[in-house]
Amino acid sequence: MISITVNGDTKNLDAATDIAGFLRGLGLDPTKVAVERNREIVPKSTYADVCLADGDRLEIVHFIGGGLETVTDQDTWTLAGKTYSSRLIVGTGKYKDFEETAAAVAASGAEIVTVAVRRVNVSDPNQPMLVDYLDPKKITYLPNTAGCFDADSAVRTLRLAREAGGWDLVKLEVLGDQKTLYPNMLETFTAAEALIRDGFKVMVYCSDDPIAARRLEDMGCVAIMPLGAPIGSGLGIQNPVQIRLMIEQANVPVLVDAGVGTASDAAVAMELGCDGVLMNTAIAEAKKPVMMARAMKLAVESGRLAYLAGRMPKKRYADPSSPLSGLI
Repeated sequence: MISITVNGDTKNLDAATDIAGFLRGLGLDPTKVAVERNREIVPKSTYADVCLADGDRLEIVHFIGGGLETVTDQDTWTLAGKTYSSRLIVGTGKYKDFEETAAAVAASGAEIVTVAVRRVNVSDPNQPMLVDYLDPKKITYLPNTAGCFDADSAVRTLRLAREAGGWDLVKLEVLGDQKTLYPNMLETFTAAEALIRDGFKVMVYCSDDPIAARRLEDMGCVAIMPLGAPIGSGLGIQNPVQIRLMIEQANVPVLVDAGVGTASDAAVAMELGCDGVLMNTAIAEAKKPVMMARAMKLAVESGRLAYLAGRMPKKRYADPSSPLSGLI
């Protein structure tokens, strides 16, 4: 009988054996481990030739790590009774032409686009229109009230939009002033009530106020859309605490609307738990809009996966990644 030490523990063997046989006796594949004998590395090619002797000290190591959690179910979301795969909604303004608009929307993977309602140029009725480049049968048009500063004009605009395209899913925004483009919540409440009475499904741009958001949901709005920062500012998500509170209490989708400047901002919004992100300027005013649209698509998907995965807790001090157990 011989006595050896293996990874700090004593083992007694009935007879001397080679390293390859000893490893197999432990249930280990010799090709998947490394062995140190008496502080000397034993080449794998010699495992069958090296016999263990009384008093030998062995260290047997292998690589460890985390496993891969595969996401198999498609992560969809529902808005006003319809299911969507993309959580990115993009605007269609500020592009150099409709060709660029269509290319950016395609790169973004968006299934919903916001559209403004403006007067037809009756002096040149043959000018191209957005519907010539983005088929409303394949992509959801979301008429909005951009540029409206009172409830009456917002309601009037969306009634015209429904007549033009038959759409009842709309985005309501009633602005407070030209400088900040913050929402006028009193006018927003008035407009939302009128539109809901008219049978519209109202997604509503609003301040980052959980109380106001609850009131909008209670009156029947189908989605709450707080600003992350002023419209077109590109400042990123300035109010994560308020947005998280709104998400926690909501029973309808919550989407960040306005303020996103780059892909990391979109990821932050999604990591907060938002159901989606709406943006226009961040893509349209990028140096390469189509490339940025692709970046935003990936950012929204990445942020959503991070939210579903659950981030690690923040800690005050270091915590080693490799386990201390099994240390040589």
